[in-house]
Amino acid sequence: MNLLSKLFKIIKKPESVFQNVLSVSIISALLLVIPLIAKFTLEDMKWSFFDFVAAWILFFSAGITYRLIARKMSNIIYRSAVGLAIATALFLVWSNLAVGLIGSEDNPANWMFLVVLAIGFLGAIITRLQAKGMFRVMIAMVIAHALIVAIALPAGMHLSPESSVIEILGVNAFFATLWSGSALLFRNADQDKISV
Repeated sequence: MNLLSKLFKIIKKPESVFQNVLSVSIISALLLVIPLIAKFTLEDMKWSFFDFVAAWILFFSAGITYRLIARKMSNIIYRSAVGLAIATALFLVWSNLAVGLIGSEDNPANWMFLVVLAIGFLGAIITRLQAKGMFRVMIAMVIAHALIVAIALPAGMHLSPESSVIEILGVNAFFATLWSGSALLFRNADQDKISV
């Protein structure tokens, strides 16, 4: 029981980088219990070992990114903005790998969504994660989703059996809304004039 209490303490409030990595690793593994149970109870759940490894890598990457960024700042609004941005990126990658956002997961048009993530990644580096700059990065990501729609519809991607106009518009509007929410939080964090 002593070991369990130590693990919960590390997960709840990690004190070092190693403890951050350990806690995120444990949480990522625990999140995989849900699809593991589904694999054994649902016939449609056909995850391979690679799928579980990929899911763990996604969870771990998102978790450790949040932990490492959030531990350096006390502004709760900024932390919320970072959390929403990372969760949105995780969901974008997950859904794109699982079913594809335009057509099926094998449709090359889905590679366009990597541009959105690249804007976020490069923008975070260029702005050094400053709230004012991250607000602009999130807006650029929203514009990138609009450009995806502007490319996908004239190119006839809505004519495939897997995607309709409503689906292409809806998916991009959904993610644009999440990025916009993060942008508003970054703007509020910047206006609070709290040191990040």
